[in-house]
Amino acid sequence: MRTRLTNVLFLIFGLLFAEGIAQTDVINDPFPEAQQEVIETFGAIAQSIKDGDMDKLISFHAYGPKFTEFKGGEKRIGSEGNEAYERDVFGAVTEVVKFEAEDLQIAVYGDVANVTFHSNFHLKFGEDLVIVQDQFTLLFVKTKDGWKIVHEHHSPLTPIKE
Repeated sequence: MRTRLTNVLFLIFGLLFAEGIAQTDVINDPFPEAQQEVIETFGAIAQSIKDGDMDKLISFHAYGPKFTEFKGGEKRIGSEGNEAYERDVFGAVTEVVKFEAEDLQIAVYGDVANVTFHSNFHLKFGEDLVIVQDQFTLLFVKTKDGWKIVHEHHSPLTPIKE
């Protein structure tokens, strides 16, 4: 009797749980609260670059064995390569003249978010002005510590007409 009751309860809870999952369409649902969190995280990332706060910038990454980055047609790099690159490049910025993410799209899939945009960054390195016009993809995963980048991909974009 006890086993039957246990099986019936598992069946009921299983059906209720499955019904809850069926209510979520991870492909088409907009997840507005999560989208707002990702927008705020993206803004904080931009601010850390403007402030020259490399530790803060690095804190937005979920470094580990699964982290990957593609850039400029080179082979994939991992956590160590990404952190070294970001500290080296963004740490050398002396002035952020313009930092625009054009055609920004944030697609949330539950606890995963895909952020795509075209960069229009004007960065000064001493007296040298560098204009970065790339197409970017940042893949975020929601963690207990907030949204973290787990993958970056950027490659040159046909120059944007000013």
